[in-house]
Amino acid sequence: MKIFFLFTFSIFLLSAFEQAATSAHYDKILTHSRIRARDQGPNVCALQQVMGTKKKYFSTCRNWYQGAICGKKATVLYECCPGYMKMDGMRGCPAVAPIDHVYGTLGIVGATSTQQYSDISKLREEIEGRGSFTFFAPSNEAWEQLNSEIHRNLVDNVNIELYNALHHHMVNKRMLTKDLKNGMTLVSMYNDQKLLINHYPNGVVTVNCARVIHGNQIATNGVVHVIDRVLTAVGNTIQDFIEVEDDLSSLRAAAITSDVLDILGRPGHYTLFAPTNEAFERLPRGVLERIMGDKVASEALVKFHILNTLQCSEAITGGAVYETLEGNTVEVGCDGESLTVNGVKMVKRKDIVTNNGVIHLIDEVLIPDSAKQVIELGGAQQTTFTDLVAQLGLASSLRPEGQYTLLAPLNGAFSDDTLRMDQRLLKTILQNHIIKVKVGLNELYNGQELETIGGKLLRVFVYRTAVCIENSCMVRGSKEGRNGFIHIFRQIINPAEKTLHEMLRNDKRFSVFLSLVKAADLDDVLSRPGEWTLFVPTNDAFKGLTDDDKDILIRDKNALRNILLYHLTQGVFIGSGFEPGVTNILKTIQGGKLYLKTVNDTLLVNELKSRESDLMATNGVIHVIDKLLYPADLPVGNDQLLTILKKLIKYIQIKFVRDSTFKEIPLTFYKINIIESNVQPIIRKEDPSITQLTKLIEGEPEFKIVREGETITKVIHGGPEIKYTRITAGGSDNEEKLKKLLEEEVTKVTKFIEGDGHLLEDEEIKRLLQGAGTEYTKVTKVIEGEPQIIEREIKKVHLEEAPVRKVQPTRRTQGGTARRRTRLAYP
Repeated sequence: MKIFFLFTFSIFLLSAFEQAATSAHYDKILTHSRIRARDQGPNVCALQQVMGTKKKYFSTCRNWYQGAICGKKATVLYECCPGYMKMDGMRGCPAVAPIDHVYGTLGIVGATSTQQYSDISKLREEIEGRGSFTFFAPSNEAWEQLNSEIHRNLVDNVNIELYNALHHHMVNKRMLTKDLKNGMTLVSMYNDQKLLINHYPNGVVTVNCARVIHGNQIATNGVVHVIDRVLTAVGNTIQDFIEVEDDLSSLRAAAITSDVLDILGRPGHYTLFAPTNEAFERLPRGVLERIMGDKVASEALVKFHILNTLQCSEAITGGAVYETLEGNTVEVGCDGESLTVNGVKMVKRKDIVTNNGVIHLIDEVLIPDSAKQVIELGGAQQTTFTDLVAQLGLASSLRPEGQYTLLAPLNGAFSDDTLRMDQRLLKTILQNHIIKVKVGLNELYNGQELETIGGKLLRVFVYRTAVCIENSCMVRGSKEGRNGFIHIFRQIINPAEKTLHEMLRNDKRFSVFLSLVKAADLDDVLSRPGEWTLFVPTNDAFKGLTDDDKDILIRDKNALRNILLYHLTQGVFIGSGFEPGVTNILKTIQGGKLYLKTVNDTLLVNELKSRESDLMATNGVIHVIDKLLYPADLPVGNDQLLTILKKLIKYIQIKFVRDSTFKEIPLTFYKINIIESNVQPIIRKEDPSITQLTKLIEGEPEFKIVREGETITKVIHGGPEIKYTRITAGGSDNEEKLKKLLEEEVTKVTKFIEGDGHLLEDEEIKRLLQGAGTEYTKVTKVIEGEPQIIEREIKKVHLEEAPVRKVQPTRRTQGGTARRRTRLAYP
């Protein structure tokens, strides 16, 4: 029980301290000011005064070390901390200020104008008497800055207007700065008018946006806080102000259209950056009409001007980021006496205080990304891309009601040669940077394929610190607009067109490497679909290799495969996708490890520089090197091979272990997958034609995978056979068309197997089709005798090759003639 009590008491103390800490920013800043001035003597505080003004602050560490407030240079002043005073001949401020009633305290803090007005308005007797008051006393400078007409009306009617105005600055209880919590509303002693309190993290305390410049001067009957302006009565909401202010009629219309105006009539602590009519007139007419005609966009526009916190201008001593009701952020700062929004001076009038917030009038309309068209999201670093999209007529194809994703390269990605290209080719390049759908950064995943408006499929690669599409990786700056996303890329995206094998075959620099690949029976690996990273040595890496040396390499197939497969790793790894300066370890197909890192935008492989990286293929990526790679931990046991490798590899010491052998690497490290598809069949109308003659060869049947455009061939023993292709079901209508097609084909058969006529009946054809695999693309029929293959293309279906199951055992039909069926099955 005792432990429980101690635990509960500890929690209570911690929560009490936390609450006190959150509302005592002013006192913390004051303490820091004491520390900074400790060399000046006891009870001295260090302040910063903005040069050219009388504005002084107990400043934050940030402002102190910058030596500036609101971007303006500030000088350091040393004054007695509140509540202390100097003594002749003594260092610092060793004396405590005398404690007097509120009226007398006004004189102690230097608010002599307020003291004088309290005297002539007959308030003096009240603030000298019994009670506990908080007086927010305007400084002498505050009275001087008051509107002359208002000032004259107060002085002309001291017994009512001035008396009431002073009462509006008073609260009927003592409130120290630690008691003035952010968002608090106090009731003044005049007509229960509200006083809105804000206590900011930078130590600034405001009352109706008037800053407390000297706080906590204790009096016998209360406390005095000196403020920097005269308070005026607050009675309306932000909504009320917008509805009656003629200069905000355009904002009023937008707020009504978007149903946002009512929000500004509710209780709260809002900040509204209100664009004037002139600001709306500056918008291009087409942009304004589009936004106003779209309720979602107009709502986003209006909410982007509203903060859910009350930000008085006097509390802003540097730039800070605030979230708007729209969800995105704005940066609010200051430049001398001016407020800035997103770094731009645009505030014409500030601190219009209402009972649910504050209004700052601005002369520009803030348009959030969510109200912009996707093409409007491009920033200063993407102007080349956005300008080209507009000039080549692609911008008009980005319909407002559509959904798109722009992959925008930086300006520097466009070389002079690129910009001088034929416009048709340049348009094709740009089409490869516009995706048909809206895809955000958090929706991208490794292996994803994105279709462009030009019909190309782009692959997505996701790494630890990067997201890349084909050869180019993203940089920060993705944005979401009304009809799409824009992502920023380092380079122009080049979709792959050829396989790894085709790229090697078409580049003479790789002829030696390719000949070795072929000798090791690995060329098929580089031709098939897959995801590989291949490090390809140029012919320069094989200088000094004689024909005899090459023959020795080729004869030892295990050794050759080990060497070549050390250059191949599973997965697509883009050079710019690696985190700079960090070593990445990749396991090769050979089993050894490659060590990759990027330094100054150059890819290093086992510390060897890649001469050219990120050459994209349809089944992987090539990085070009000028040295042959070899695993440092793999020993050689043959003198001849050691001699050859030493000719080619001089950057590492190759181990020699007599009679050691290379392990056998079977070609089972890659497999073929079938991708199921729901593609609907399309039956062509043309008549069938004979496209190929196939002769029957005795021996065991052979099965192989067919790609699109090839024919499935099976050796037949003993008689004719109907071969067929099954396509993905597309509904009963398509089945009927298919049956009819096959029936037409059957009528062309001139010879029948005795007793097997039932195979050509409708029900049998249907049964055969139900048993076939979705990957077939041909209908083939073989006729006894000199056979012919009659082909009819049903539908081109995207394939990835797959291993084939064993065929079902042969069974005989009546009449003794053997009949075999061939069908590819899923593994």
